[in-house]
Amino acid sequence: MPQTAGNADLSNLRIERSAHQDNKDARKSKKSLTIGISIVLIIAAVIGVSMKVSNSAAQVKVATASYQSSSQSQALLTASGYVVAQRKAAVASKGTGRLIFLGVVEGDKVKKDQIVARLENNDVMAQLDEAKANLELNKAGLADAKWNYERDQKLLKSNSITESVFENAGTQYKKAEASVDVAKANVEAAEVAVENTLVRAPFDGTVLTKDADVGEIVAPMAGGMNSRGAVVTIADMSSLQVEADVSESNIEKVKPGQDCQITLDAYPDVTYDGYVAKIVPTADRGKATVTVKVAFKKYDGRVLPEMSAKVLFLKATKASGDNAFDDAKPTLVVPSTAVVTRNNRQVVFKIDNDKAVQTPIAIGKTVGGYTEVRSGLQDGDQIIDSPSENVKDGTKISVKQ
Repeated sequence: MPQTAGNADLSNLRIERSAHQDNKDARKSKKSLTIGISIVLIIAAVIGVSMKVSNSAAQVKVATASYQSSSQSQALLTASGYVVAQRKAAVASKGTGRLIFLGVVEGDKVKKDQIVARLENNDVMAQLDEAKANLELNKAGLADAKWNYERDQKLLKSNSITESVFENAGTQYKKAEASVDVAKANVEAAEVAVENTLVRAPFDGTVLTKDADVGEIVAPMAGGMNSRGAVVTIADMSSLQVEADVSESNIEKVKPGQDCQITLDAYPDVTYDGYVAKIVPTADRGKATVTVKVAFKKYDGRVLPEMSAKVLFLKATKASGDNAFDDAKPTLVVPSTAVVTRNNRQVVFKIDNDKAVQTPIAIGKTVGGYTEVRSGLQDGDQIIDSPSENVKDGTKISVKQ
């Protein structure tokens, strides 16, 4: 029977509230879980940043404990250079020929005008012999002309000859004298030619290099591949000086006669006293430096040309007393900025495995920005320069580049 509006079944219009409530609760739980995870992640990030900050290394500058003399502590500036002989010559012959004798080798000492080499000279020796013989011949002709002139002079006085005959004898005598002079000049020219085949030392010195060997062709201005210009190179070892390059910005600190201390790279433990001999009045535009010649006050056989050297340019007067370290015995020093006071004690911070190690020290004099260390450190120890208050014993550190 069909249902009417008055008795219609309304059961199908009922709302299922239990399912709707379950979905709402699920969404709420999911949202709470998301918020919880976010909070956990934020907390973890904060903890990680905090740990990273707490574990970050302190940036520090490094200094080194080293031995230093009074001169080093009082140096105005340091420059590098080379030992150079101020008198040095590449010795060659004035003639051209084959080298047949070489009497020296590297290291030999020579005296001024000593013959160190000789060229083949048979041709010029023959010319010299010919010139000498011609001179003797002309001397004989002069003697004969002189005898004739003196004889005709006597005969003219006795009217035995005419005036014209006497004048002719006089003319022959003068021509004989001129011939002798020409012959003498020829001998001298031949002697010079022979001398040009001899290579002599221009001054007392030491042979540095041998530039030619026996059998080679030597020429004053060697232009070919098979000819040599110089035979040997000689230097006056008493004229050694250090030529140092000083920056243009520091040249005003250098004065003529200024005391210096020279150290050769070959002998770093040996020092030589010196002084500024000359400031070369020109600059090198490429290097922006000025060459300063530093002379040795005294040196020994260990100093050789072309050795590299370092020069300390010292103050006007050498430091003494309380204003200097002991120059006779090098002193262990550190930069004064590396020494700090902690708990009423003088300490430095050594670097060990990228950590700061607080090290008590006993200090002495303070000179020129350096402090003497009497105990607590060794030569070569690396320490922190200008440590801040944040640097403690065990602080992790990293070196500033």
